[in-house]
Amino acid sequence: MSILITGGAGYVGGAVVDHLIEQDENVVVVDNLSRTPDSGLPDGVPFYQADIGDREAIAGIVRDHSVDACLHFAGLIAVGESVEQPGLYFEQNVSQTIALFDVLTTGGVDNVVFSSSAAVYGEPDQIPIPEDHPHRPTSPYGSTKSIVEQILTQYDLTGMIRSVSLRYFNAAGAAPGRSERHVPETHLIPLAIDAALGLRDPLTVFGTDYDTPDGTAVRDYVHVVDLADAHFRALDHLRSDGATDVFNLGNGEGYSVMQVIESVSRVAGREVPFILGDRRAGDPPVLVASADRAQQTLGWVPEHPELDDIVSSAWDSRSPA
Repeated sequence: MSILITGGAGYVGGAVVDHLIEQDENVVVVDNLSRTPDSGLPDGVPFYQADIGDREAIAGIVRDHSVDACLHFAGLIAVGESVEQPGLYFEQNVSQTIALFDVLTTGGVDNVVFSSSAAVYGEPDQIPIPEDHPHRPTSPYGSTKSIVEQILTQYDLTGMIRSVSLRYFNAAGAAPGRSERHVPETHLIPLAIDAALGLRDPLTVFGTDYDTPDGTAVRDYVHVVDLADAHFRALDHLRSDGATDVFNLGNGEGYSVMQVIESVSRVAGREVPFILGDRRAGDPPVLVASADRAQQTLGWVPEHPELDDIVSSAWDSRSPA
């Protein structure tokens, strides 16, 4: 039996592939490589370049590799782009996911771990944010994640799929041999590192008038190695007949954009050049997780919660030797 990993050539998906292989799991990866430069997968891992909406291709993979579970990462992730191109995000993140789930259920695959996001909450009423907080996404990206969670709830009610939706806060850092590289890059820590290295123009700080201590947006950063561990635990939960559920994945500690810039400067030993810009549409002021449920149900406790440790791993993976 095998685990199908969609988007497994990407940043988080690739780290999960590595972690599952360390656990002696059989994996097969599907990725269209539209936002990642190459697969970068370990030797021997079956890889198919295809869209998750390609029903014929996915059905063949499920059949040929005796797939019995799916970890679903594939999708577009840039909040700003989703505001500019909402149709693209609904097509890629929702329509193609519906096609994927249809093929999975036809093929008898009834365990799914879904890569969701804290973006489902929008501007929260309380900090830290619990899983039962209402969904009020402020971007099409967040809306797509919320819709897929609702779809999975309905599949559970019909008895066709049991699932775990993992609501990441801000995935960050680097796993061994895996640097955070998106095409285009939109995440703060790699952007700040590349600005410090002179590999790009000065970093733009989007918004300095939020209701936060220094006026810049506050986020909860979680190490990609800890995310990989959470996915394996979620899969084990489903294999042990655990119920469909949702879990926040974060450290419960928020850091502002300026604090991240200061951390990169400390770790790099050089200043991060930056300029001040306007807020981006769809960006809430503060997103910090309550991850108590993941600890209680999955036994998940982040091993790398400190911002400087997260930044150090990212710096080591991107800076010249």
